Amino acid sequence: MSILRFVVAGTGWVAGEYLKAIDQRQDAEVYGIVSANKERAGARLAELGIDARVFERYEDAVQDANVDVIVLCSTPGQRREQTILAAQHDKHLVLEKPLAMNRDDLRAMGDAIESSSVKTVAGFVLRWNPSFANTKALIDDDALGRIFMAQIDYWHFVGPQYRQYVWSKTKALGGSSMLSAGCHAVDAVRYFAGEITEVTAYSCRTWADSDYEFDPNAIAIFKLSNGGIGKVSSSLECKTPYKFNVHLLGEKGAIMNNQFFSHKLPGQTEYATIPTILPDSGDVSHHPFAEEIADFIQAIRNDVKTRCDFSDALRSMEVAFAIDESIASGKSVQVPAAGSQ
Repeated sequence: MSILRFVVAGTGWVAGEYLKAIDQRQDAEVYGIVSANKERAGARLAELGIDARVFERYEDAVQDANVDVIVLCSTPGQRREQTILAAQHDKHLVLEKPLAMNRDDLRAMGDAIESSSVKTVAGFVLRWNPSFANTKALIDDDALGRIFMAQIDYWHFVGPQYRQYVWSKTKALGGSSMLSAGCHAVDAVRYFAGEITEVTAYSCRTWADSDYEFDPNAIAIFKLSNGGIGKVSSSLECKTPYKFNVHLLGEKGAIMNNQFFSHKLPGQTEYATIPTILPDSGDVSHHPFAEEIADFIQAIRNDVKTRCDFSDALRSMEVAFAIDESIASGKSVQVPAAGSQ
């Protein structure tokens, strides 16, 4: 079995987790890293104990015949151009979120990927979280029945303590509370409860002297395709420890994070607790990047889809864009049906 050679575009904290996840595997290697700052890239590789090339130009990495996979951890404004170029050169793609900052870019990326034979995985990394896996297994086993109410919260103070704050607080590269991070909660609603058809949303400031160029707090109410309803909240500027709450009400049971109540246990009188790893930290090293990369490599080897490929993640991004449109217009917004993008 040939070794898959990866190039990671970016040197930030998320890039570091991908570098570690790839480097620990026997069937893959970090072939290179892309950064205009050669010294910083070299220092990052040395810090992680990884021997790899430094590409100062993205184009050189994509055109290198030895490269099999590109991991895009660059800033969101570069995703369209970098994705299209990688797809044109038949490089498999790992794409961090947000996939794009607007619908035009998103659809252009989708067209390029669809016209190629590359495999993709999107960085909605919580889909590989153990608690998420337990919840999904219970849903698939009909322990909850039809989910008629899904409420998921993303609360995380993303301030100057994070290097990304310099650009993520801006309208150009952060975009909105949902595009910057709350899209994880949007994706979780879709993953657990199905497609979202309509959005009504609101946003607000936290403090008058906030450095955010957009409202860092947002709430969205959804209509679900199964006839149910949903809600997500996203706060990037808050006085609370990191929280990612998952509350699901189904016709046959319910989930509150790692607690569940189900018709599958007929003698149950109270919620049961599943010992597991919850998505309860904003530290990216807490997130299951190794499992995401394992799924991705398996998809390439066996010619199957990943747990969250580009076409699936595109649907979550469409909802995030609809949320921002609803906030701006003060009106409910319909989410385009699958296949109508």
